[in-house]
Amino acid sequence: MRLRLLAVGTRMPSWVEEAMRDYLRRFPRDCRLERVEIPLARRTGDVARTRREEGERLLAALGPRDRVISLCVDGECWTTEALSGKLAGWRQTGRDVAFLIGGPDGLDPLCLQRSECRWSLSPLTLPHALVRVIVAEQLYRAWSILSGHPYHRA
Repeated sequence: MRLRLLAVGTRMPSWVEEAMRDYLRRFPRDCRLERVEIPLARRTGDVARTRREEGERLLAALGPRDRVISLCVDGECWTTEALSGKLAGWRQTGRDVAFLIGGPDGLDPLCLQRSECRWSLSPLTLPHALVRVIVAEQLYRAWSILSGHPYHRA
């Protein structure tokens, strides 16, 4: 199974790049995490158009059978243990899982429609760069629980 983190934005601070490289290399081959960066749309003041353009780019990067999870503030809040259970279930199906992180204006409604569920990391507004790192860390932690790896207990 392949986990893919599809995120709008291509110029991340060095601390984000360093953290993402660290977590990406930790995943085993049978449950690897990949990062796909989607370029921001040009900001013209038309938020709906901008969100739609970024949404089209995100949707174009999906595979036809991908299980899609959207990161958004109005999604479900999961504990780490619940995420681990979801990961176990996803692994059983053999389908790839794509996590969508929108740009500064959020996700287009078409992305939300394509999603099988919505995941909220917090009711707080988080910087999108930080969300990438949190998602990668939590997916690694969920994998470590399933694998009996000591990372979760550290």
